[in-house]
Amino acid sequence: MKILFAFENPLPNSQADAEVFATTARYLARHATESWLHTPLARGTSLGALWRSLGVPVIRAWAPLSPPALRHFCCGLTLPLRQAFKQADFIYTRNLWVSGLAILFGQRVVFDHYRPWPDQIPPLQHYLFTLFGHQRFIGAICHSAYTRQKYIELGVPPEKLTCVHNGFEPGRFHAPLGPAEAKAHIGLDPAAKTVVYTGRVNHKKGLELVLQAARLCPELTFLLVGSEDPNGPIERQAADLPNVRIIPWQTDATLPAYIFAADVLLIPPSAAPLAKFGSTVLPLKLFFYLGSTRPILAGQTPDIAEILTSGETAHLVPPDSLPELVAGLKRLTTDAPYAAHLSAGAARHAKGFTWEGRAAKIAAAIEAWRAAPAPAPEPWDGAKWRRFGKQSRRWLKHLLTTRSVILPPGALE
Repeated sequence: MKILFAFENPLPNSQADAEVFATTARYLARHATESWLHTPLARGTSLGALWRSLGVPVIRAWAPLSPPALRHFCCGLTLPLRQAFKQADFIYTRNLWVSGLAILFGQRVVFDHYRPWPDQIPPLQHYLFTLFGHQRFIGAICHSAYTRQKYIELGVPPEKLTCVHNGFEPGRFHAPLGPAEAKAHIGLDPAAKTVVYTGRVNHKKGLELVLQAARLCPELTFLLVGSEDPNGPIERQAADLPNVRIIPWQTDATLPAYIFAADVLLIPPSAAPLAKFGSTVLPLKLFFYLGSTRPILAGQTPDIAEILTSGETAHLVPPDSLPELVAGLKRLTTDAPYAAHLSAGAARHAKGFTWEGRAAKIAAAIEAWRAAPAPAPEPWDGAKWRRFGKQSRRWLKHLLTTRSVILPPGALE
């Protein structure tokens, strides 16, 4: 099969969407007879350097880097003008605008995204239903069963939807450090008990709850790795906490040392990222954490529960429960056999979540879709039209009151 990957944001960059798409393209290209990547280039990046790093021929998009809306518009509008567009068997994209234009100009599409768009932007529901139901829409790769179910509820044939979770790169852990050695390497007391969070340090990640826990656990050292603004809201709230260290954003080369220094790897057990902000569904760090084989603490949310099992691969606590979070941290940092049990469980479980494995699953799904196209969807009935109107009105109210275009799940109730 011949694949034209289409990405609308400049590469390379440190955003999670770029890591997921570029890494998937790199591994999925190995299952193709020919492939190309159409993308804008980040400032200072050469076409050859990006090509060499990804192992996929790169076509520079005719698009300005800013503003983002114009960039996305141009990436989609100019894509059909490229020779690779005509040569490819299908376009592989995460962008709805690109998907629609590709189908309009006679190409076929495979869509890959984590967001449950039908719930998050309800006015798009009928467009999504029409797009996903089109005969040239081959299928959608959903990053979670949670997201896949939202499209099924929309009326998209289940046969056109498959859940393929994200992964991690085992090579990033090729030189593991022991906890004491890793702590010394980053300037900590090797005897310190450490709780490590990695990712964007901002108010949308549930970190306020973590800071509350830090106040109640002065014996633990909390490392929040991934700060991009020393004067950000979380950074300011942590300023008076001597056991909290704010660490700047780290590179792929330097981040593993912080992971190996963790007695607990933390995904803040808050419902806010999913239910309030709608910005995170199965955070990418979860798979990276699994690959490290360090003990994990997270919240028992619908997306996390797809991957982690409490008491086997992680310690899961009820979302937004400060007492349960504190109790979990204390147990993981004092009960060595329990922590070792979770580490061993994570190590076994991680083998099923590599990027190479993800690409193989996607390639198999695409071949199956091409061999046996899914049936056309049933037309919407009155109940679906009423649901569309009701949720769209809620979305509009949310937009006017918050100026956010993303309607979180809690606002649907």
